[in-house]
Amino acid sequence: MTTTQRKSADVSEQQARQVAEAARESEWRKPSFGRELFLGHFPLDLIDPWPAAEPRPDADEFLVRLAEYLRTEVDGARIEREDRIPDEVFHGLARIGAFGMKIDKEYGGLGLSHLHYCKALTLVASVSPAVAALLSAHQSIGVPQPLKLFGTPAQKQAFLPRLAAGEVSAFLLTEPDVGSDPARLGTIAEPVEGGYRLNGVKLWATNGTVATLLVVMARVPEKGITAFVVEGDSAGITVERRNSFLGLRGLENSLTRFHDVFVPADNLIGGLGKGLRIALTTLNTGRLSLPAMCVAAGKRSLTVAREWSTARVQWGRPVGQHEAVAGKIAFIAATTYAMESMLDLCCVIADDDRNDIRIEAALVKLFASEMAWRVADELIQIRGGRGFERSDSLTARGERGSEAEQILRDLRINRIFEGSTEIMHLLIAREAVDAHLTVAGDIIDPTAGLGRKARAGARAGAFYARWLPTLAVGRGQVPTGYAEFGPLAAHLRYVERASRKLARSTFYGMSRWQGRLEHKQGFLGRIVDIGAELFAMSAVCVRARAQSRDTREGMELADLFCRQARLRADALFAALWDNTDALDVKAARRVLDGRYAFLEEGMIPPSTEGAWVAAWEPGPATVDDVRRRIPPRD
Repeated sequence: MTTTQRKSADVSEQQARQVAEAARESEWRKPSFGRELFLGHFPLDLIDPWPAAEPRPDADEFLVRLAEYLRTEVDGARIEREDRIPDEVFHGLARIGAFGMKIDKEYGGLGLSHLHYCKALTLVASVSPAVAALLSAHQSIGVPQPLKLFGTPAQKQAFLPRLAAGEVSAFLLTEPDVGSDPARLGTIAEPVEGGYRLNGVKLWATNGTVATLLVVMARVPEKGITAFVVEGDSAGITVERRNSFLGLRGLENSLTRFHDVFVPADNLIGGLGKGLRIALTTLNTGRLSLPAMCVAAGKRSLTVAREWSTARVQWGRPVGQHEAVAGKIAFIAATTYAMESMLDLCCVIADDDRNDIRIEAALVKLFASEMAWRVADELIQIRGGRGFERSDSLTARGERGSEAEQILRDLRINRIFEGSTEIMHLLIAREAVDAHLTVAGDIIDPTAGLGRKARAGARAGAFYARWLPTLAVGRGQVPTGYAEFGPLAAHLRYVERASRKLARSTFYGMSRWQGRLEHKQGFLGRIVDIGAELFAMSAVCVRARAQSRDTREGMELADLFCRQARLRADALFAALWDNTDALDVKAARRVLDGRYAFLEEGMIPPSTEGAWVAAWEPGPATVDDVRRRIPPRD
């Protein structure tokens, strides 16, 4: 075992939690709809009326140019077939400014709003999710966003014009043995004269094989995890692998080694030890890019489901008229409307910068990634055998191509990218109980002394004396509540009541399990999923009301979605207290101990060898460099 790995293994659960806790933004300087929802309050005025987006004729013109370019110049089927985005696509995207969508105009970018940026990603993803992932990783978590938020004027001037012109950036945090637990980070940035010497290995760097500028997270001894801008062609960097995946087959994702790579001190972003906070702050809005791609998949799935279910006849009727299929079509339509409503709402709120959207952005990422996967799965079921068949196979025998199986494969990563569903549950749950931990955290903290516990008890008594009575009654119990929403009023009354019930349930859970609550991940996951359904219901109702002056279609979709969401939320409420969580944990331990190994008998396992997590050691590369460099435009 290497020295790096020994250090990683020595990190305790408490130390890991302390690192994560230190990185999160602890203050709430602006109002948050999501935070209040989990506290049992329903501040509808924060999102209603639907916030108006700032007119941007230049952005609208860009979307027209982008759509025309995608329609005429980007062949998504070719990218899927060849596992590669052609050089000319890089050149074309650079020519129209797509690499600078989120970069301010003063640095050569387009300076798009979050709303226009996500509309652009939805367009791109509808043609090629791999190209959308390229642009998203480049701008949402790559060099432009951290520099926009934390960079110095000199750093912005040095790097942003290059990126706006078409150079590609990547974000490097994950390591072969380090995922969502950054306390175990093994890449080291050792201070030397004039800068730092970087050593380590990074896994799953999206854009890593083509990027010329990198954001690298590394541990500076005694200072903590720190973010650096690193030139991709620096001496000592080797791209050892281009990783191959289930979906997103054009993705240029790498295993990258750093051996004695010199990084100038001027390339440090935001200060020593601030790397994780920079990463989390960047993701507050960076996570909106994944729902944009989920919306594209929902829209495409709806088109295929509608056209196929009208054309395909079984038992004397189009299949869409059979109830078993009709329910799936209704789910796809309602869910796509909800995903788009949540995303657009988060974008316009982020653009007006009046509210803190860290919870809302996390909720829409969680909701969209999970529900889009279900949408794609239902599409394949609607298409039957043709849903399982590849598009090129369909066209080869004279039928219309439909990339249903590709949609499913491409979407699967979104439940893992930028925070897996399980991590998102814990992240959002931590924010949801923040008010409780602020006043009562020392009561359940085993390291707190009697004095701290006594003071926390006094604070908690005062807080809960004020807070608990607010959960007893509310506007949702008034028959005429939210009457201005017409037929949707009953759904908003449900949201208000459910919000108070959600807060009470969280309080009961804290009272019951106290410090053990953090290990009740099934309970916390359901709490978060209920909050996501309530946020989605709120978003569709507010959007539909804003649209109702011109059309009734939005009201119909909002009503349909809310009826479906209420059933899911009610089931989640019931499962908070009636579940097999404890039994599941016991069973899993028995599985891990080999108690049920007899179930694995009677099959022939593949003859694969090697460790489940590959060991790595600092040092020079022992394999060839496989980086790809896009030739200059003519």
